[in-house]
Amino acid sequence: MTASISLHPAPNAGFDEPFEMLLACHERVDRMLHLLERLAAHVTRAGADGQARQAAVDVLRYFDMAGPAHHEDEERLVFPALRALAEPSLDGLVDRLQREHITMAESWATLRLSLQAVAGGALPVPRLDCQAFANLYRGHIAAEESAAYPAARLALDGAAQQAMGREMALRRSAS
Repeated sequence: MTASISLHPAPNAGFDEPFEMLLACHERVDRMLHLLERLAAHVTRAGADGQARQAAVDVLRYFDMAGPAHHEDEERLVFPALRALAEPSLDGLVDRLQREHITMAESWATLRLSLQAVAGGALPVPRLDCQAFANLYRGHIAAEESAAYPAARLALDGAAQQAMGREMALRRSAS
């Protein structure tokens, strides 16, 4: 049940390729969502044993640190590029994605309490329910990968993408 977690870009994705890095982050989010779903089933079956505690710590660390940094990248760098295109369909998409960032943060705050209980060896009350969080995240990622990222990538030339990568790296080195 335990997972090896890297809060760093995948070896083939670095700050010099910011969209590849964002996509690599989505892959890690998906792995964490699968771990979270397995954790919920495990807790129901076996309680907050050692494996459950470690998995809860891993999920907490990821969504407390990497998740907010990723959303900030999008809010600061991707969404403004989409807004600059002044296309109503993209404006609607950005509105939706920004609302989802708020909803995900609110859902995380609630889910986090249950995971902290598991990490501490207690059973969460109410039962660890992660499906709505996982479903929201997966739908959000699908919209970003199918529409937001391709449009933003086209909107930003090579120099703008290099600046994007530098800003992402700078914010992470400052934290």
